[in-house]
Amino acid sequence: MRSFAYVVPDSVAGAVDALAAAEPGTRILAGGTTLYDLMKLGIEAPPAVIDIHRLAELTEISTGEGELSFGAGARMAEVADHPVVRRDYPALSESLWRAASQQLRNMATVGGNLLQRTRCGYFRGGAEFPCNKRNPGSGCAALDGLDRTHALLGTSDTCIATYPGDWAVALIAFDAELDVVGPAGERTLPLGELHVEPGDNPLLEHTLAPDELILRIRVPATPAGRGSTYHKIRDRESYAFALTSAATAVTLDAQGLVTDCRIGLGGVATRPWRATAAERSLIGERLTRETARRAGEVAFAEARPPRTGAFRVELGIRTVTDALLTAGKRAAR
Repeated sequence: MRSFAYVVPDSVAGAVDALAAAEPGTRILAGGTTLYDLMKLGIEAPPAVIDIHRLAELTEISTGEGELSFGAGARMAEVADHPVVRRDYPALSESLWRAASQQLRNMATVGGNLLQRTRCGYFRGGAEFPCNKRNPGSGCAALDGLDRTHALLGTSDTCIATYPGDWAVALIAFDAELDVVGPAGERTLPLGELHVEPGDNPLLEHTLAPDELILRIRVPATPAGRGSTYHKIRDRESYAFALTSAATAVTLDAQGLVTDCRIGLGGVATRPWRATAAERSLIGERLTRETARRAGEVAFAEARPPRTGAFRVELGIRTVTDALLTAGKRAAR
């Protein structure tokens, strides 16, 4: 058992003050569904833990006409089951329902989910397996190891771990933004600028400062929400990371042509991946299996599959194809 300080602030301002005064390596505790696990394995050994899960300021959910707003401390299950989210933004709801077991969804927060570690099996495997995320400069066991589920996009010579989340993949397709707060005050950050590719420093996974805290997630209202879906392919149906996934949304005009298209890719990249070139390929087109597949091929045109993961390029193309066709059916209702 490693001793650590346990801090329970009574407000967001108190949490920010605690973070500002904390030692390097201090961690925020919200749902705890990832942090507890990593602490037990010895991968995380924070000198202090700041518990924010009781802060009501962080749990508000708003679904006004202009945007959706989710407090960072709202539970995944609460957001997934919100009637407006389920009706008008099925991709957001489905990404949460398919993300974890019911027990975890009841505890995990939507803000914490965004900041879960990008990782692979070697990250949790122990000191005998070199990992640049766990021990910078030690090497990457995955490069010459079991790489079936590793990233196809955004990789580097130092890390090929896949970003495991589902929620962020759906959010990035809807141009979500984050309000964050630190000692210097609040700022707004596009979700697409939160996560970073490993480059030569896999330890750096996001752009938040150590003393910053996510306040809320904001999603601009869009008619494309109703014509959306989150399609996830995995080795087993329950509680497994995606082999491939796609969050798609489309809007069709009266002639059935695509006027708006959103495609987020999950399970295949080192960060949540927006397939903008694939989106552009569908604008002005009739949504058919042929045009949907062409968009999938564009989405994976720059994939660099690992030695035993090449099958996931074709699987990813088919995932995007099927997701677009499902979204198109919903949009045409």
